[in-house]
Amino acid sequence: MLETRSSHACHGGVQQFYQHDSRTIGLPMRFAVYLPPQAAHGKVPALFYLAGLTCTEETFPMKAGAQRFAARHGIALIAPDTSPRGAGVPGESDAWDFGVGAGFYVDATRDAWAKHYRMYSYVRDDLRETVCANLPIDPARLGIFGHSMGGHGALVLALRNPDLYRSVSAFAPIAAPMRCPWGEKAFRGYLGDNRDAWRDYDASELVGCASAKFAAGILVDQGLADQFLDVQLNPDVFEAACGAAGQPLTLRRHAGYDHGYYFISTFVEDHLAHHAKVLLAS
Repeated sequence: MLETRSSHACHGGVQQFYQHDSRTIGLPMRFAVYLPPQAAHGKVPALFYLAGLTCTEETFPMKAGAQRFAARHGIALIAPDTSPRGAGVPGESDAWDFGVGAGFYVDATRDAWAKHYRMYSYVRDDLRETVCANLPIDPARLGIFGHSMGGHGALVLALRNPDLYRSVSAFAPIAAPMRCPWGEKAFRGYLGDNRDAWRDYDASELVGCASAKFAAGILVDQGLADQFLDVQLNPDVFEAACGAAGQPLTLRRHAGYDHGYYFISTFVEDHLAHHAKVLLAS
């Protein structure tokens, strides 16, 4: 059952914020949905947007300015929170890059984290099924994109589930998390020390063994003034992996742009157009 927390008219459609009891997480979870004006007349395609570290379900709807372009294309936008809230795991709020606000879109297997920190399955199953059952969303026309930690999550979810997501893109994704401090900290904390288990959540490892290609290509935008580029993001690693796997990739590098939402808002129109070409094709 969905609890509507707020609803706002926006570009001819409606921006809504919901809470529901998640069977996957075992706690209440919040998410945002933008329904374009076309949703008043029937089911519409939808894009799932996964946000980055420290963000919530409100960050993307408030900062990216994507609703204008979603209304133009007739595509819904769905943005979940970035972690469980109130799980009560000791130390879960001690660091900004692990725990609360930093679920990393994995299903934790280690210790106390495994009970509630199941963001991969939450996005793939619980959230998707909830919005498709309760809102005018076409389950056969879904795409996924995200930023930073969420860009990592979007790439992983798409590469592992090409039957669910027809299109994928990312802004400044953590593209090879096994090779960066953020990823190593998260994977060790949530999954333990077995690096073989980490490969299931590393896009640069997954692209070579994906069951299907995204024929329309993967779009990635990266700012060259991004303060995290050199140490955390590794777009070159993902680019090389896509090349070796024969996965079409458009990796655009932008001088002067950093890691934040000024960057995202500049290029979000292109991402909506990228997804629309696929989701509106049939």
